[in-house]
Amino acid sequence: MRTCVIFNPTARGEKARRFRRHLDAIGKEATLKLTAAAGDARRLAAEAVGEGFEVIVAAGGDGTVNEVLNGIGDVPEGFARARLGVLPLGTVNVFARELALSARLDAAWAVIRQGRETLIDLPAVEYGVKGAPQRLYFAQLAGAGLDARAVELVQWQLKKKIGLLAYIVAGLKALQGAQSKITAAGGGHSAVGELVLIGNGRLYGGDFRVFPQADLRDGRLDVCVFPRVNWWTLFRCGPGLLLRGRLPASYVEVFQAESLTLTSPSATALEADGELIGHLPATFSIERSRLRVIVL
Repeated sequence: MRTCVIFNPTARGEKARRFRRHLDAIGKEATLKLTAAAGDARRLAAEAVGEGFEVIVAAGGDGTVNEVLNGIGDVPEGFARARLGVLPLGTVNVFARELALSARLDAAWAVIRQGRETLIDLPAVEYGVKGAPQRLYFAQLAGAGLDARAVELVQWQLKKKIGLLAYIVAGLKALQGAQSKITAAGGGHSAVGELVLIGNGRLYGGDFRVFPQADLRDGRLDVCVFPRVNWWTLFRCGPGLLLRGRLPASYVEVFQAESLTLTSPSATALEADGELIGHLPATFSIERSRLRVIVL
């Protein structure tokens, strides 16, 4: 299979440094396309599909995966023409964890070389940016409210130093501000909360099983609504999430839906795959068995 690897040559961190040490070897088996700015991975992925590559590999974190995923989708019949591969080089790599891919570069590359694929569902979100409609695919998760505000506040340098803890620091900062009221409606359910998480897989933020009933192939979005997010919620939910990777059921409302709308009377941040993308309102949908992914 013709394989293209998309990588940011200026990426920092130990994983990126290890990857660069293997560039020559990988370059003998695949074509390398290097990004220079935000958005390049999406453009290069679309270009690779047009050039006939059968496997497009996102070498990076969840943000890189998201760009490559959408680049494939930008090409007519792109998801039928190309498979998505992942080399997890980011800070959290939630999608790679969901697929049980190894964090070791040699093992992850061996999976891509093997070329075994599976079909999973493909969620999308529609929203507006300065009055212009936007549509974005996402691989693993999305969120609105405190979650997205935390993404907005994350300091890049701190993220590189302490990894996942940088998001916790940002979340604590976001918790100090006023929280928006969000209405989530879909699948015959309606709930109001200050934080809404939407999952395709089970995991959120690493190994946290926020969506324990989720299935990448069931054709449904998993929705988790926190009615309130304050210090008491953190006190009650934090230990269970950190120690057992699960949320106490009494503090969240969960349901599944094939489509979902999120609205809010105030400006409320929206994120997808760990990247801030805009603000509510937003509409979510899912296409069953649409994405071809290289797996173990």
